[in-house]
Amino acid sequence: MRKRTKLLMSKVDLTMRIETFLSTKKHGKINQQWEIVYVEDWSEPKKGEMNTDFGLKVDTDFFIESQMPEKRYLDILGRNLVIKTRNGRKTQLFYFHQPTRTIKTRNNNQSFDIVSSGRNKNMQVYSTNSGWW
Repeated sequence: MRKRTKLLMSKVDLTMRIETFLSTKKHGKINQQWEIVYVEDWSEPKKGEMNTDFGLKVDTDFFIESQMPEKRYLDILGRNLVIKTRNGRKTQLFYFHQPTRTIKTRNNNQSFDIVSSGRNKNMQVYSTNSGWW
């Protein structure tokens, strides 16, 4: 599945609707695919509404449950994300934060982070350092 990136443009800036823009290199494969969305037609999902790009409801609490037989929950131990039995604490409660497009913990409002900027297999929670403009 290819990632689609949305561009926000004004109808004044763009007089006709462009469905996709394809960019190819020497290998002949698609590198990027864009969808033009007019500013007038764009609206951010509000609390409780579904963000269709991410498949998560905005600012709505959820648990992350393992599909293994014991159905354990994702939990926070220090900064690390670990699998533990359900205990009802805020360390097992998460939500999707629309402004930063990240999953945060209700415990301390920190976001999921892959250790060493993604060059590691371990996950942790960390202060959010992303923003989408």
